[in-house]
Amino acid sequence: MTKHKIYTMSVASVYPHYVTKAEKKGRTKTEVDEIIRWLTGYSQEELEAQLEKKTDFETFFAEAPQLNPSRTLIKGVVCGVRVEDIEEPTMQEIRYLDKLIDELARGKAIEKILRG
Repeated sequence: MTKHKIYTMSVASVYPHYVTKAEKKGRTKTEVDEIIRWLTGYSQEELEAQLEKKTDFETFFAEAPQLNPSRTLIKGVVCGVRVEDIEEPTMQEIRYLDKLIDELARGKAIEKILRG
């Protein structure tokens, strides 16, 4: 089976779209970074280094320092698919991130987004 195209895309190529989506709704790049750090365990410096290296999504999640155990609390639909039902682990991580960014853009409180 061939890998989905998103696996080989760099996080840096999609990241500006996450920021734009958030900023259009009055949220900030800082909040986007906070969500990514919460999900992956990267520090701000490590996140910036991954973006600078143009790391692909598959590597980005494979090398994540500490995937947040609370990420399994993320429920809902992204691109017509329930994130909790996605069986392929890397695709599920990508969709978790998409769902968190969607919640941010919808105005949900950061504490609730981070399952606090």
